[in-house]
Amino acid sequence: MADCKKDCSPENNSEENSTDQPEGDAESSNQENPNIELIQIDENMTELDLNHQRIPAISSITALHMAKSLERLYLRWNLIKKIDYLDPMVQLKEIELYDNQITVIENLDSLVNLEILDLSFNRIKEIRGLENLKNLEKLFLVSNKITKIENVNHLKKLTMLELGDNKIRAIENLSGLENLDSLFLGKNKISKIENLETFTKLKLLSLQGNRITKIENIDKLVELEQLYLSENGLTEIEGLENNKFLSTLDLASNKISAIKNISHLADLEEFWLNDNNVSDWKDIDNLAQNKKLSTVYLEHNPVYKDANYRRKIKLAIPWITQIDATLAR
Repeated sequence: MADCKKDCSPENNSEENSTDQPEGDAESSNQENPNIELIQIDENMTELDLNHQRIPAISSITALHMAKSLERLYLRWNLIKKIDYLDPMVQLKEIELYDNQITVIENLDSLVNLEILDLSFNRIKEIRGLENLKNLEKLFLVSNKITKIENVNHLKKLTMLELGDNKIRAIENLSGLENLDSLFLGKNKISKIENLETFTKLKLLSLQGNRITKIENIDKLVELEQLYLSENGLTEIEGLENNKFLSTLDLASNKISAIKNISHLADLEEFWLNDNNVSDWKDIDNLAQNKKLSTVYLEHNPVYKDANYRRKIKLAIPWITQIDATLAR
């Protein structure tokens, strides 16, 4: 997994692709498309891509309802302020409204077959209006203004929930989502890992860029494979006793001074601990127990100042294939 450092989670990838639209309507790049009525729509098409067309409203696509077989509708990077005009399109399985100007989740009641909904990079403050979307499998609400997790308990088929880059302060109101395998809550204001006891199928948990000071309450996540906790306030590696299937552990940019409590992670391949306080080379020797380890990030720790930094890591872990962003030789 070379060169994926810090960019492996959807919340980071989504942010990089954002056009970061301003709050007001610009008069130049945000001008409405005068040729919307010329958009060709075939009643037999199953997918329609209208990304980056300066569309001001879904209702302005007057021929949209002609697409009786449409299953996937892509409306990224437009000027849409309101979700509407979709009631007759009950066959839809996927809608992307990423990077528009939407403030409220509404008018989705008839879309009972919807499986994927992306409303990232909008201006949404509240999770609501999803009552009838019981077949939803993936929900993306990255980079909005959401302050609380709520009104998602009924989404029993949900496998991915993406709430990165919001204003959420607590992990709560997620009971009932036992099929969830990926949960993204990076870049919020969360101070404690909690209320995850029922997520025994969870394989990926991202809590990067929060206010967490302790790794705790993840002992029931026995299927967890990827854990992202960079840019928090952690001082110790702990609480991973039951997470024996971890293959990626991201603890970068914390305040950790010792490498410990990970020797039992037999499947660990990626260990990211750069920008911490590790100063003792004996800690590096502890990684010799992780026989599948292929990539380690330790730059910007006190040990990094050693002139023989890379050679010492290679001696401690002879099978390592990547040290920081560079392949080990």
